[in-house]
Amino acid sequence: MSVLHITKDTFEKEVMASTVPVLVDFWATWCGPCRMVGPILDEIAAERSDIKVCKINVDEEPELAARFQIMTIPTLMVIKNGAIVHQSAGARPKQQILDLL
Repeated sequence: MSVLHITKDTFEKEVMASTVPVLVDFWATWCGPCRMVGPILDEIAAERSDIKVCKINVDEEPELAARFQIMTIPTLMVIKNGAIVHQSAGARPKQQILDLL
């Protein structure tokens, strides 16, 4: 599966109502650490069919960033059954991201 780009219009359906765990990346195009994490998330999305990997651009979706009080990017969040089960700020290597799941 490829990474899904989420908007406020698709968030409830794709993330909160998902039947599989969702790894959400809050990011921005100008963020260096975000650009480091991006290819790792692409790999994870290609390798793992049991999860959904989503990206939310904080500049394009400020309402979602505000809703989750995102102050630092990248922020990775794991959501299962509509609830946040883990949240982590800053760039992480692949294995640490997988360990969040």
